[in-house]
Amino acid sequence: MRLVQHALPSPSAGVQRTLRSLHYGRAENGRKVYIQASLHADEIPALLVAQHLREQLQALDDAGAIAGEIVLVPMANPIGLAQELQGTLFGRFDLATGINFNRLYKHLTPLVLPRLQGKLGSDAAANVAIIRKEGLAVLAEWEAQSETEALKKLLQTLATDADVVLDLHCDNEAVLHLYTGTPLAEPVMQLARRMGAEAVLLAKVSGDDPFDETLSRHWWELAEQLPTHPIPNACISVTVELRGEHQVEHGLARQDAEALVAWLQDMGHVAGAAPAQPAARCAATPLEGVEPLAAPHAGVIVFHKNPGEQVAAGELVAEVIDPATDQRSELRATVTGVLFARVARRYAARGMKVAKIAGAVAFRSGKLLSM
Repeated sequence: MRLVQHALPSPSAGVQRTLRSLHYGRAENGRKVYIQASLHADEIPALLVAQHLREQLQALDDAGAIAGEIVLVPMANPIGLAQELQGTLFGRFDLATGINFNRLYKHLTPLVLPRLQGKLGSDAAANVAIIRKEGLAVLAEWEAQSETEALKKLLQTLATDADVVLDLHCDNEAVLHLYTGTPLAEPVMQLARRMGAEAVLLAKVSGDDPFDETLSRHWWELAEQLPTHPIPNACISVTVELRGEHQVEHGLARQDAEALVAWLQDMGHVAGAAPAQPAARCAATPLEGVEPLAAPHAGVIVFHKNPGEQVAAGELVAEVIDPATDQRSELRATVTGVLFARVARRYAARGMKVAKIAGAVAFRSGKLLSM
């Protein structure tokens, strides 16, 4: 294993942070897997899964079982991990700007496209290498204006030439679920079976350029814009939501790490026969089919449905009770699907999204992700 410490620019006098990346196997054949944990720094389950992955990847590396290179960033956001406010870790948004740490990465398609003129041919593998080279060149030219921008540039650079990208997160209270690009549904459903995912949410464009999307989206967009040249979907990029934020247990973390390694065996990045693949616990559904239920006014939240439960259109999911006026409102589903996530707090502000249901029929458009 090779350890690399990446220095981030100092945001203030006397402050210097670093990002640690662990490199297993060898980068000789160009095959690469990139895995990072807790880009939202207060999503702790991913940090523990990364520790179990570290141990398992070291054993595989010692046995010579890694086909290429696997890069693990076991703590992807040292900035957010230091943002503690009066006893509460605040790792989702950059306090300096209010911007989500998982938004506003570089959309590579418009930046790479003009650089490809006259360079692509009829060899798909050669085209992949050229596109990756130009993508890395674009990122090298990114003049980061802040420590957070420098972190985003570094993370995207580490992952841009990878065949597989796994971005490990969690939700407030949730079942395990995945987000990925629509063209990647088939291999990601294999991952869903391995991990026991109860929702797989698909979109070609979800809005605001989240990390996973900026690693895979440009492949199908370039293929559409340059149809005379073979361009495969050369990066399977997935956001893995590891249940709820309080499910920090060695048993679950070990199970998740083993499932990730088994999928990498399925994909040929790790040698050895993986265990028999479990049956799927869900079908993939469009991200445009997710119904976010919002509180119509402030009040106490009383849930009638738990994460993982099936909900029929018209069913009661939650109540909101205003203690100042005694107003009581029912939140009922308008779609049929699985309630895959809900908030952990039990007091809602007006307009707050309190639960998400994965429906099978697309009905939304625009920005599809929560803030």
